[in-house]
Amino acid sequence: MVDLRVLELLSARLCHELSGPIAAINNGVELLADEDPVPGSPPDAGFIRDALALVGASARSARSRLQFYRFAYGYSRTAPSAGPAPHELARNFFDTSRIDCDCADNIQFLSPAWQKLACNLLPVGADALPRGGRLTISDRPLRLEATGESAALSPEAHASLILAMPVDELTARTVHAYFVGLLAKALDCGVIVTAEPGRVGLTVIGAHR
Repeated sequence: MVDLRVLELLSARLCHELSGPIAAINNGVELLADEDPVPGSPPDAGFIRDALALVGASARSARSRLQFYRFAYGYSRTAPSAGPAPHELARNFFDTSRIDCDCADNIQFLSPAWQKLACNLLPVGADALPRGGRLTISDRPLRLEATGESAALSPEAHASLILAMPVDELTARTVHAYFVGLLAKALDCGVIVTAEPGRVGLTVIGAHR
């Protein structure tokens, strides 16, 4: 069972992840609605094209985030529903960000529960790259590397990841790391954090997949 506060904070984080692209869609629609050409003159084709491009890009971003979190948060131990494979979800999730994601194709051959754990490692790594960088996730063992300028995992996120953070002290920023710790615990394993300048590593150790 998961503490109600954890569920509330995960919901808050999910809403935050979706608010940006949805707000951008709204901005694009408002721009189109506010376009008021001079009477008798044709609409500004360039303006309309730019507004539609903003709406389209933001809609794709929102869709990618929804698909990613539907898999990361939304399914249990049954097989994933039809849709992009987890490694594709991961790549699409970061498509419009400052982070490049290299997710090994063989992640899709792990059991569903381990695929879910692999995907959920990615936002933890992304939080460690405030200035952008690269995420690389591989198997045997399941490991995520975050590389980039100022790459670092906060002490709060580290404590949350190893379930050492009291639930009452979790925030919307650290709750995802805590959720990853819970997923790892459910699989009878844990996550070891290694760090050096410009690099953070998260390695899952424990039960065989």
